[in-house]
Amino acid sequence: MKVFVRLASLICLFSLLVSSLVSCGVLSDKGKNKEKFSKTFIEYFDTVTTVTGYAANQDEFSEVASLIEERFSEYHKLFDAYHSSSDSGYESLYAEITNVKDINSLENGAHLERKVDKKLIDFLLYCKEIYTITNGETNIAMGSVLRLWHNERENAEKNPAAAKLPDNAALMQAAEHTDINNLIIDKEKSTVFISDAEMFIDVGAIAKGYATEMVAQELEAKGISGYAISAGGNVRTVGSKADGDAWSVGIENPEDAFGGYVETVKVMNQSVVTSGSYQRYYTVGGTRYHHIIDRDTLFPSKYFLSVSIVTKSSALADALSTALFSMSLEDGMALIESIGGVEAVWISTDGTKTVSSGFSSLRA
Repeated sequence: MKVFVRLASLICLFSLLVSSLVSCGVLSDKGKNKEKFSKTFIEYFDTVTTVTGYAANQDEFSEVASLIEERFSEYHKLFDAYHSSSDSGYESLYAEITNVKDINSLENGAHLERKVDKKLIDFLLYCKEIYTITNGETNIAMGSVLRLWHNERENAEKNPAAAKLPDNAALMQAAEHTDINNLIIDKEKSTVFISDAEMFIDVGAIAKGYATEMVAQELEAKGISGYAISAGGNVRTVGSKADGDAWSVGIENPEDAFGGYVETVKVMNQSVVTSGSYQRYYTVGGTRYHHIIDRDTLFPSKYFLSVSIVTKSSALADALSTALFSMSLEDGMALIESIGGVEAVWISTDGTKTVSSGFSSLRA
C-alpha cells in the first residue's frame, strides 16, 4: 500500500470550524459590515492550509491572507530539510536562504558552521526549550533515526510491493547520534553547527505549529482579529468571530474515515492540535507503520491512535501532541497537569477516550 496522508480528514477537521461561522455573507449587530472569507493553499509543510476570516471586504481579507501565505512560505523554506538552493530546480526558489538542509549537509565528512536567519535561530532555540519541557520526548536531534523511516516510506510510495522496515542495526547505530547538546547555536553570531558528523536534525514535530504560531502572533501585533488558520491537524484562532463568539473546532475521531469528531471545543485566541497514527503511514506485511517514532523503541509508538492538545501556543501544542504520543497515559497526564493552561484528549488504541482535568470547560 502506498504511503497515506489523510488530506480529506484534514479538510474535514476544519469543516466544523468553518460551519461554526454564520452562513450568510454579512453579519449583524456586533459583527455588522463584516463578511466571512476563506482561502486555501497546499504548498507548505506537506498539508492543506486554510485561512478563514472576517473582513469588511474581499480586498481587506486578501491582504491578510496574502501576508499569512507569505509567512508560511518563508518558514517552510527555512525549515525544509529536503531541499535547498544547492538542489537542481530549487536554486532560485531558495536563493540566499540557508535552511535546515544546509545545516544538515556535510562537506568532507563534517558539518559546517552555518550563518542563518534570526528566525531560524529563534526556532532552534525554542526546539531546545521544548526538549527540556518534554523531558526529551520531542527531540529534533532524532533526524538520523527519522530519516531512515522517511526513506522507507518514500520507497514504499514509489514501489508498494517492495515496502520494508528500516534495518534494525542501522536504527540502533543512528540512535547513538541524537544528543541535542551537539546542536551548537550562537545567538550573537547567528550561527548553527552540529558537532557530531553523524547527527542530523529533523524539525517536523514542531515546524508547522511554530510557523502557525509566529504568523498568529504577527496578526495579533498588528491588531488583526477574527481569523482562524488551519494547517492540517493544527488550528490556531486569532481573536473571536466577528460577532464576539468563540470558534468551534472539532477534534477528529481517528477511527472514523469520514471525518467524525470525538469532541468539539470552543476556543478564542487558542490552538487545537492533533497528532495521529492515521495521518501518515505505510504498510509492510499488512501492518501499518506511522510516522511518530518512539525514542525508546525506535519504532512507531503504540500507545495511542491520536493525541490532541488545546492551549494558547500552536508551537507548544504541536510539540506536546508529539511528545505525549510516545508517553504512557499516566506520564503524559502528569506532564500536562504540571504545565498549566494546557488540556489534552487521548484516544487509546482500543478506542478509549481520556481527557485532562480541565478539559470539560472547553466543550462546546
